[in-house]
Amino acid sequence: GVVTPDIDVTETDSEMRITAELPGMAEKDIDVDLSGDRLTIRGEKHEEHEEKEKDYHVSERRYGAFKRSMRLPDTVDTGKVSAEMKNGVLTVVIPKTAKAKDTARKISIKKG
Repeated sequence: GVVTPDIDVTETDSEMRITAELPGMAEKDIDVDLSGDRLTIRGEKHEEHEEKEKDYHVSERRYGAFKRSMRLPDTVDTGKVSAEMKNGVLTVVIPKTAKAKDTARKISIKKG
């Protein structure tokens, strides 16, 4: 079966942060690719469990693959993307460009 991980995208003035919940997977099972302005996260899980006892034999196999792709805005610095896997959560950090930081401003809302 295909596994679709939960992905969150958050943004601050200085970076975008993408987190994906990938329980039971290791960094060797996951690929993070950047091609132009498209970030792709893909992975495949192979899990096998076998128990043999005198009165019974149980064999379970689970396989799943996923691919998530997203277009990045032109305000990020794609040359400085980093990724880290910790406790089943993949975190991809994409810093914003200096130009993007300078052009951000708050817009006040007037009561109508």
